[in-house]
Amino acid sequence: MSTINKAACVGGGVIGGAWVARFALAGIDVNIFDPHPEAERIIGEVMANAERAYGMLTMAPLPPKGKITFCKSLEEAVQDADWIQESVPERLEMKRGVLTQIDAAAKPEALIGSSTSGLMPTDLQRDMKHPERLFVAHPYNPVYLLPLAELVGGEKTSKQTLEDAKAKLAPIGMKGVIIKKEIEAFVGDRLLEAVWREGLWLIKDDICDTETLDDVIRYSFGIRWAQMGMFETYRIAGGEAGMRHFLAQFGPCLSWPWTKLTDVVDLNDELVEKIAQQSDDQSGARGIRDLERIRDQNLVGIMHALKAGDDGKGWGAGKLLAEFEEHLWSKAGKAKVEVSAAEPLRLVDTKVNAAWVDYNGHMTEHRYLQLFGDTMDALLRLIGVDFAYVEAGHSYYTVETHIRHLGEGKLGQALYTTLQLLSSDNKRLHFFTRIHDAATGDVIATAEQMALHVDSKAGKSVDAPADVLAKVAEIAQAHAKLPAPDGVGRHVGQKRA
Repeated sequence: MSTINKAACVGGGVIGGAWVARFALAGIDVNIFDPHPEAERIIGEVMANAERAYGMLTMAPLPPKGKITFCKSLEEAVQDADWIQESVPERLEMKRGVLTQIDAAAKPEALIGSSTSGLMPTDLQRDMKHPERLFVAHPYNPVYLLPLAELVGGEKTSKQTLEDAKAKLAPIGMKGVIIKKEIEAFVGDRLLEAVWREGLWLIKDDICDTETLDDVIRYSFGIRWAQMGMFETYRIAGGEAGMRHFLAQFGPCLSWPWTKLTDVVDLNDELVEKIAQQSDDQSGARGIRDLERIRDQNLVGIMHALKAGDDGKGWGAGKLLAEFEEHLWSKAGKAKVEVSAAEPLRLVDTKVNAAWVDYNGHMTEHRYLQLFGDTMDALLRLIGVDFAYVEAGHSYYTVETHIRHLGEGKLGQALYTTLQLLSSDNKRLHFFTRIHDAATGDVIATAEQMALHVDSKAGKSVDAPADVLAKVAEIAQAHAKLPAPDGVGRHVGQKRA
């Protein structure tokens, strides 16, 4: 019950197209029904941005991209899907009709999620024959990057449906949160509505313009919320006494006449034009796809920063990313890497993405080191040093690295890495890695490295266990027959012979 084998998306706009990308990049085949004449172009553009974002997001090996099929009818799209996501315009009668049509055509065990941002699931499921499987799966844009989906059931939705939906989201890198009671706009949009309404008053009253308001959010509490949310942030504000002290100190502010949340701003033509003009001045020089790519790159950077938090265990969305990558690596680990006496191990295939390059369009120095590190990680998984092994308190740590830059990795260039084990003993691995241009096979960089097996809890080197050493010995025996690599043992500045 925890795997989506086939998905269907009804509606392929901003949200529906991003759902398609989330499913397809998790290796799930997706059927699409959207009568819009430009649906294929729009979803194609969303997919292109999503694939670019995933290239920056993770080095874990993604599964083969799911097949995307555009169907001529809703019935064709949903008939064999086990997760159906409806993302049509936010009009009750339209959504209710589409969901009832989906319900009639879908197989009995299929889950049906609605991307509504405010309509009540009880109202949506009114005319369905199997209302127990209908729920709201309210995502956040872009769905392929932001991992949250609010799962909200109606009066006739079964609890098991919500639990099944939550379980099915985890393997595609999403966090489903089950909301206890249905309310208009659910939880996230209730919070956003409060901030949005106050923001409209601040613009109308000329307190600030749209750019200043956005700066206040993104340079302050927006960053705090990204990793810790609201209540945990305020708990810290209470100091050692915690939340009770915070509430005692700042609770009285709630009765002060600061906010206009109970006074709805009149969005008349004058205010609409004012906001639109300020927004044009702020962002109008960039097209929507450019803004999406900038947004994606920033989100990836924040998620990577959060992944490194809490002593490498991750925090917030970064922790979820780390768990998603662990899931991807565990699936990839089942694929066999051929150990041969004829050539080094081929361990990583990748492409130079936009986050890896400098202003010259070439790979920055630390990205070469990252790729060498990813190759070492692949070697470790091959010999049995996987996530579980590291969690148990042992690993190999790099203690020496010598890198040579022989060529340039350029934006969009396909690369692969090979690794040759030079020597080993009970504690040490001495190996030589090459980064190759995938088109020509040319070597653009090499790294000679030494890694030491350690007890990470004790903070000292120890012998590796017998099962790991046996796998190392297999590789060492094969690679003993390979010629010494060009550049091995060369010190900095030494010329080629």
